[in-house]
Amino acid sequence: MVSINKIVCPVDFSEYSTKAYDYAYSLAKHYHAKLLVEHVVQPLPAAYPYYAFPEATLQTSWSRLISEAERGLQQLVSSHARNGLQPQCIVRQGMPCETILGLAEEASADLIVMGTHGRRGVDRLTMGSVTEKVVRKARCPVLAVRKPAHDFVEPQDASEPVHLRRILLATDFSDHAARALGYALSFATEYNAQLTLLHVLEDVGTTKALQERTSAALSQLEKSVPGDIHSSYVVKTLVRIGKPYQEIIQLAQEEESDLIILGVRGRNALDLALFGSTTHRVIQLGSCPVLAIHI
Repeated sequence: MVSINKIVCPVDFSEYSTKAYDYAYSLAKHYHAKLLVEHVVQPLPAAYPYYAFPEATLQTSWSRLISEAERGLQQLVSSHARNGLQPQCIVRQGMPCETILGLAEEASADLIVMGTHGRRGVDRLTMGSVTEKVVRKARCPVLAVRKPAHDFVEPQDASEPVHLRRILLATDFSDHAARALGYALSFATEYNAQLTLLHVLEDVGTTKALQERTSAALSQLEKSVPGDIHSSYVVKTLVRIGKPYQEIIQLAQEEESDLIILGVRGRNALDLALFGSTTHRVIQLGSCPVLAIHI
C-alpha cells in the first residue's frame, strides 16, 4: 500500500490553487498526513529583471509581500477549516519551481498537490507553467488539478472527503509505468475503486500486425495485475489505437474517470519531449486530475 505522510500544496491564491488545496486537505485528512501549504514570493529583480530597484524599495516591498502572503495563507486555511486538520503555513522567497521542489525535498514529501491553469487554443498545448516544471522535476508524485469535470473530493463530507470510484492508468510498459501501476493498485484497493488499465498502440501497420500487437498488449496488461486483485475490485484492461494523449483523454471522458495516473520520465532533453507529448497534454486537456508518478 502507498504511504502518504506529508503533502505539500503550493498556492498562489488563484481559483486553481484553491481547488488544489481542497484536494490536498481532503487527502491529508484521509491519510492522516501532515499538510504543508506554501506560497512563494518571487524577488522583484527576478520578476522585473530590466528594472533597477533601490535597496530600501526592495526591503519595503519584500516585507509587505511577506505579510500579505502570510495573511492570505491564514485566510485560506481559516475559510476552509474542517475536520480538525491543522495545516502548516509556509511563506518563502525565491523562484517558484525551485522553491516548491526545495520544500518537498526538505520535508520528504510523499505527494505534491497543485493547481494548473486551464488554457484555450494553442496555449493549451504549451503549458509553460510552474506546475509543468514541478511535474517534470519532482522526485515524489505530483497531483495536478486543473478544473475537473469530475471531482473526487467532497470537502464538506466530514466522514470521508475522498471519493475515488474510477481510476484510469495509462501504461507503456516502461519502468516508469510499472511504478505508476503500484500506485494505481494501491489507490484502487484503498478506495475500492474500479481500475482501468489502458495501453495505446501507434503506427500498427497491417491488420495482422494490429491483431498480434493488440493480443500481446492485452496479455501483458493482464499479467501485470496480481491474481488476488481481480477478486477485490473491478479491473478492466483495454488496448486502443491512436495518439496516446487523445485516447487517454477520450477514455477518461467516456468512463467519467475521477483520476488519471501516468508514469513520468526523467529530466533530460529527450524526456522533456516525451513528457510534452503525453503527460503534458493529458494534464492540460483532460477532464479530471492527473497523478504523475516518477521512477
